[in-house]
Amino acid sequence: METLKWLVDPLHSQIMFKVKHLMIATLTGRFQDFDLMVETENESFNKATTIQFNAKVKSIDTHNVDRDEHLKSADFFNSDKFPLISFTTTNYQKSKDHGNLDGKLTIRDVTLPITFSVEFGGIIVDQYGKTRAGFSLTSTISRKAYGLVWNAVTESGGIVVSDEVKLIGEFELIMQ
Repeated sequence: METLKWLVDPLHSQIMFKVKHLMIATLTGRFQDFDLMVETENESFNKATTIQFNAKVKSIDTHNVDRDEHLKSADFFNSDKFPLISFTTTNYQKSKDHGNLDGKLTIRDVTLPITFSVEFGGIIVDQYGKTRAGFSLTSTISRKAYGLVWNAVTESGGIVVSDEVKLIGEFELIMQ
């Protein structure tokens, strides 16, 4: 059986995170520089044999330069020592347009199991004859479990940044 290789189209894909600020508002950030490679047994994505994702920590963007620099510092991601966030798959199960993607997520020097909920957007052949597939992924992690423990307490006793972080991936893949 032939293995099909798919690469991310970075112009039509994004990886984001959402975290509560002061426990009253949601802050959204993204990683601008990432790669994703998927190998499947067929075009239906019923069986993905390999999924490898990497994001460059220094590409973090929250629309605030000072906050981005703080996130890159040792208080959070420590991008000089740990330049990549990575994910590798251990299992992928799909039924029609939905599935679960199990794998290992590494942030800093901590690798933990994670499950993403996957929505399969479908497959098309574009105007240039390239086969494309679309996916939306979501999961939630504890940032503290990955060593991202910095926080502060407000004058009223509240915390500045929630522990729970929602991860969102919107990916368009191109068959090679």
